[in-house]
Amino acid sequence: MRISDAIIAGTLLILGCQPAAWAQDVAGRAAPIPPRPIPGIALPEPEAGAPDPAGVPQSLNGGHAPAPNAAPPRAALPLAPFTSARDALKAWMRDKTAGDQAGAVRALEYAASQGHLTAQFKLGRMYAAGEGVPANDLKAFEYFSKIADENADAIPGTADGRIVGSAFVALGGYFIDGIKGSYVRPNADRAFDMFHYAASYFGDPDGQYNLARLYMNGQGTPRDQRQAARWMKLAAEKGHVPARAVFGDMLVRGSEGVPRQISQGLMWLTLARDAADPQRDAWILERYEAAFASASANDRSAALALMERQQQYTSGRIPR
Repeated sequence: MRISDAIIAGTLLILGCQPAAWAQDVAGRAAPIPPRPIPGIALPEPEAGAPDPAGVPQSLNGGHAPAPNAAPPRAALPLAPFTSARDALKAWMRDKTAGDQAGAVRALEYAASQGHLTAQFKLGRMYAAGEGVPANDLKAFEYFSKIADENADAIPGTADGRIVGSAFVALGGYFIDGIKGSYVRPNADRAFDMFHYAASYFGDPDGQYNLARLYMNGQGTPRDQRQAARWMKLAAEKGHVPARAVFGDMLVRGSEGVPRQISQGLMWLTLARDAADPQRDAWILERYEAAFASASANDRSAALALMERQQQYTSGRIPR
């Protein structure tokens, strides 16, 4: 069920992660884009005590009730008798520095059980990646779900808001693929809800990028290239490298409702190329080279001028 604007303004759901590679159709030609990992936002060093989580009046698991005997996320190791989340986080940093992975995880899970947002998100990423703990997508999903359930009204732009927005993005990825052998089934509608909330309420660039991809592919929503371009541009303007590449490619090729603008498209592709990792982002370099080769000398010159202006906008040297 699609989330209404009213619900978006107040309450919402959960987070998913590591979507598999989706086929993308740009101007009628399939162009694969690599999967994106769980949002790797810079987490603040958790020093404060556990916050009082904001209550949300309903479960946000998109109609997928937990299995009858499913328990909420529990620590893999017995919880140490810490006096507070703050005490546990001090122990986590100490044990992590000393190389005591088991002690560090135990302390982090205690802090998470006390409602500490950063600890919950850190554990979600650890279980999703198998970093210091056995990989467990369902545990990751449940940590992200807890964050989204209890903090959907976090203030955008704050440290907590960025964490919660990233949790919604991760949940969207899990709803795209589902989690094999669990109650989390593939559900494009719920993925749309997760990405849309992260994109619209929190202004999360990963959410905007993934939402644009759903519009491009017609997953969870009717196919709409104009909406795809709109959300892709918003992410691109925030420096999201894959969004810059895809948006540039859309403009170079032109598509339904997206006029062909070669110089602007080449500008975005150039910005993406300059920030791309040559090993991981080879697809970005390929798209840039194809666009550059097909562009006229005038288009290339105009793209350079536009790129310089865009960089000045980004740096704040000139107003928009």
